[in-house]
Amino acid sequence: MEDRPLSGRTIAVPEGREAEVFAALLERRGASVVRCPLIAIRDAPDSASVLAFVRGLSGCDDLILTTGEGLRRILKCIDDHAPQLKEAFLAELARVRRITRGPKPARALRELGLKSDLAAEPPTTAGIIASLARENLHGRVVAVQLYGTEPNTALTGFLTAAGATVRTVAPYVYADAADDAAVRALIARLAGGELDAIAFTSTPQVQRLFAAAPASQVQAALARTLVAAVGPVVAATLARHGVSAQLMPAESFFIKPLTSALERALRA
Repeated sequence: MEDRPLSGRTIAVPEGREAEVFAALLERRGASVVRCPLIAIRDAPDSASVLAFVRGLSGCDDLILTTGEGLRRILKCIDDHAPQLKEAFLAELARVRRITRGPKPARALRELGLKSDLAAEPPTTAGIIASLARENLHGRVVAVQLYGTEPNTALTGFLTAAGATVRTVAPYVYADAADDAAVRALIARLAGGELDAIAFTSTPQVQRLFAAAPASQVQAALARTLVAAVGPVVAATLARHGVSAQLMPAESFFIKPLTSALERALRA
């Protein structure tokens, strides 16, 4: 049992893009995994606006990256639609001050041989604001990569009030990956006490679950299982929906530390 510490445990994985990676980590530890991807990530339908942002980065002083997916989708848009812009974009990316919200955008930068100049602490929108509140932003041009189509008015409003000019880009969109019947079936299994845990890795997953049924029904279903969150942003979204994340990695907010935390909590 020691090499399969999750033997006999059933864990729901609503992850989309990295579902198989996450599931494989859990299954190697003996868990049965219920795969129900709640959200799919798609390229922005308006590639022209993404490319306009790419061309305009030369006029920016700062770039705030909120997700690793965002930077990768910008690069994909360049590769798909205007590869001649890539060299100049990478040069501008190396020039601007790079501000990251959490470890995932920092990792995406490292893949390009770059690093974050300022890492928000905590790794949330509020953390970005707190990190920049001590600085003089008047007259600076700040580029902001949004997550999904969420306008992040808290951040853009703060920057504007501080005297900065803000340019935003939404390089990807979220789409429903499971139909309502599949999501309701997951909720029913949670309510029936069939699952030992559910592990959320993004805020849209939480929002999708609550969109499929009345909030009281989803809350009651989640009360029957261990609710895990990959990091504080997801935990805060659960809290806004009246659910407490009982489990979260202590520092590194990735799938592997989340798997280890689940193993410790559910060790057979």
